[in-house]
Amino acid sequence: MVTIIICVYTFVVYTSSAIYTTSAEGVMHEFGVNETRAALGLALFVLGYGIGPLLFSPLSELPSIGRNPVYTWTMFLFVIVSIPTPFVTNYEGLMVLRFLQGLFGSPCLANGAASLADMYSMVSVPYALIAWVSAAYCGPALGPLLSGFSVPVMGWRWSLLEILWASVPVFLVMFLFLPETSTPTLLLQRARRLRNLTGDPRFMSQSEIEQRSLDKRAVIIDALIKPLEITIKDPAILFVQVYSAIIYGIYYSFFEVFPLVYPVYYGMDYGQIGLVFLCILVACLIGVAVYISYLYFYLNPRIAAKGFPVQESRLTPALIAAFGPTIGLFIFAWTARPDIHWIVPTIGITIYGATVFVIMQCIFVYVPLSYPQKRTPLLGQICEDTGS
Repeated sequence: MVTIIICVYTFVVYTSSAIYTTSAEGVMHEFGVNETRAALGLALFVLGYGIGPLLFSPLSELPSIGRNPVYTWTMFLFVIVSIPTPFVTNYEGLMVLRFLQGLFGSPCLANGAASLADMYSMVSVPYALIAWVSAAYCGPALGPLLSGFSVPVMGWRWSLLEILWASVPVFLVMFLFLPETSTPTLLLQRARRLRNLTGDPRFMSQSEIEQRSLDKRAVIIDALIKPLEITIKDPAILFVQVYSAIIYGIYYSFFEVFPLVYPVYYGMDYGQIGLVFLCILVACLIGVAVYISYLYFYLNPRIAAKGFPVQESRLTPALIAAFGPTIGLFIFAWTARPDIHWIVPTIGITIYGATVFVIMQCIFVYVPLSYPQKRTPLLGQICEDTGS
């Protein structure tokens, strides 16, 4: 159940980013702004969930806080700011609220992977991450489809209402049914209960023993600064973050590029453009099939026979898939013209999407294995880079 809740939560937040794209034209007419300023509704949301993990990810690693309070409080604030968003009457207010939506929705990006790593073994966690990465990857692509046919009929505010309708049930389920998964937090809570029951102060968790010589300020500073220190000192982590930012930034550029290509060259409306984004869903299914095959037929038998390999071996599929983004973008750019059927450039996007999925899956497995004690803030750094 926890895996399902985390995946649905991630899907809703990611969908909330791109579902706005079909409303951009209505924002232009309503507030008298140009296309660039209207597109800021998407950009500021992404910026918000790029900045958020820098704060919320380290907080979730503090045993005294844990993951659950970060999830529930930020999702509560996400719902609160989503209430006035469909009814805002000025452009500036809309942009501020979109940024806050992204900021308060951001914990799912890094903490989601960490929560799954808390629950599953090293052999099983890649399978759980497949479900989570699929939710994160398909969410933005399905956003334009969910609003593409309704916004032209109901108005540009309709997509923002859809965000509210989707987020409220998710928050209620999280508040009622999502348990704490952080092992240090659970051990700390158990130690506190034992101290209260027995009156014996010797019952202490490992985190309390390690941090009793530090004040709260030092603990918080360590949680915030240590991931940045690792990024600077470890070239592999730095490269992973930069590369993730590039390929994911290109992925989000599709939401601006598709309206410039498919309506102009192929006469499609917003609803039909949303259907084109289904190629990302197809790409995700291809990526899932490829990566599961790698795990089931190669990696897991090798682990059973020889034990766990070095964590860098988890990047082997990414080395092969790294050729795909360039090939896919070349096909899209070279064939997107009226004399070539629309399916051809769409195939290029599918190639890009499938290979990027495999790359991101490898990265989200490699980073936690490299630094298991700092996996959440490091994944937060990756999310910050992709959001920026």
